[in-house]
Amino acid sequence: MTVIATESLSKRFPRVTALDRLSLDIGPGVTGLVGANGAGKSTMIKILLGLSPATEGRARVLDLDVATHGAEIRERVGYMPEHDCLPPDVSATEFVVHMARMSGLPPTAARERTADTLRHVGLYEERYRPIGGYSTGMKQRVKLAQALVHDPQLVLLDEPTNGLDPVGRDEMLGLIRRVWTDFGISVLVTSHLLGELERTCDHVVVIDGGKLLRSSSTSDFTQTTTTLAVEVTDSDAHPDGTAAVRTALAAAGVVLHEGLEDGLPGAGHILLVEAAGEETYDVVRDTVAELGLGLVRMEQRRHHIAEVFRTEQSQEHEPQAAAQKGAGR
Repeated sequence: MTVIATESLSKRFPRVTALDRLSLDIGPGVTGLVGANGAGKSTMIKILLGLSPATEGRARVLDLDVATHGAEIRERVGYMPEHDCLPPDVSATEFVVHMARMSGLPPTAARERTADTLRHVGLYEERYRPIGGYSTGMKQRVKLAQALVHDPQLVLLDEPTNGLDPVGRDEMLGLIRRVWTDFGISVLVTSHLLGELERTCDHVVVIDGGKLLRSSSTSDFTQTTTTLAVEVTDSDAHPDGTAAVRTALAAAGVVLHEGLEDGLPGAGHILLVEAAGEETYDVVRDTVAELGLGLVRMEQRRHHIAEVFRTEQSQEHEPQAAAQKGAGR
């Protein structure tokens, strides 16, 4: 089943091309649409909702043509906009009930669905407070609630973690993941932060300047490498256990990568070790034991999406640079 399909989709404005012949198929699950600010993500969402006509090409959402069935698509799809659009002087309950009624739910069902949805996003205890007194994180949850209240088949979330601190981002990403796992509602979530999508999405679409750079499953992006991530504890004898292990492994002839792993729990205590074979595992284990340290984990590291993205961009730019160099001779 295809949830979203585009064919040579383009959107041109007088001085800029927001989308440039974009063709892709998106199936059920959680899909991340990633690109820098101005890459065309928000423009694509507006086209998918039938709110902005494409300059050329076609798009279908839930097997409905966006050019002719915009209203029907909006009945079946939830939308969480990027920017703050909430009335400050009404409560979350009043606002979400209103949005449920706008989606066609009768009064009783709207109230019941609102209570359930606000409970899901963690606002049940605060549901009667005016939205103007909410924190940024709470406002984002209200926007997510109104996108879910009418039980859509698909939700489009535009930069849902904007303005949130690291804890708030993690909580929001967990809620987004549960939209699919708990309720079977497919999600298209946009972000300019690659790391967010890596742990949340099943599939990732990367666009830049309105063009498709890559569309593949998250597991294809994050293939395992021959590098081991080794995390150890400290001890009284070795207050910096990581440094002690690094020195001992280097003396044993084990190849270590420069720097420490980041973006993982326990960052700052994880060594990156080149696995020459099965014997590397034994050397690492024995070294840690001889130093009297604890081995928290030793596992094959996975590429981060950001690393793959940077590699692909550099490969793209290398031929261009070579051509420019040749032309300058």
